[in-house]
Amino acid sequence: MADSDIPHTPPLLLPDAIHHAIQPGAAVLRLETTRSREGLLDGAWWPRTRDIGTELPALISVLTGHLGPITRVGVDASAWNDLPARLVIDGRVVHLDSDPVGDDTVLITRGHNDHFALLVVPPDTTADAAREAMARAVRADNITQAAQILIATTPEPEDSDADTEG
Repeated sequence: MADSDIPHTPPLLLPDAIHHAIQPGAAVLRLETTRSREGLLDGAWWPRTRDIGTELPALISVLTGHLGPITRVGVDASAWNDLPARLVIDGRVVHLDSDPVGDDTVLITRGHNDHFALLVVPPDTTADAAREAMARAVRADNITQAAQILIATTPEPEDSDADTEG
């Protein structure tokens, strides 16, 4: 069978999709089809708020469609408001673990021991900075820690004192 005879299925997320408008609540994923997941992060998530009970169900629903059932989520409890021990999402129990992963990372577990690490873009991040951070996180060759990606993509605050000095 020639290559032209093989039906082509478009990917669920095109590589250039990161350049389209990204709104808070978006998840950008790099789901490799090989066992070798060499990048440090498997994706990125930009929640609208720090309310885990409101934000997590949509993320888990999307991830379940791509990865299968999600069993656990590890987050830094200090980064989220009122972290419950579990949530029921789409009729399945998802356990939430308080892990010292930092407020910039969420760990997703499917099965017993298959982990995916996602960059968490802070809710108050500008759209341009969020888009850049998410694009860096999903690069297959990314070896930069989540915190460093956020530092590198956060614009420097404008110096308002310079305008008031005389």
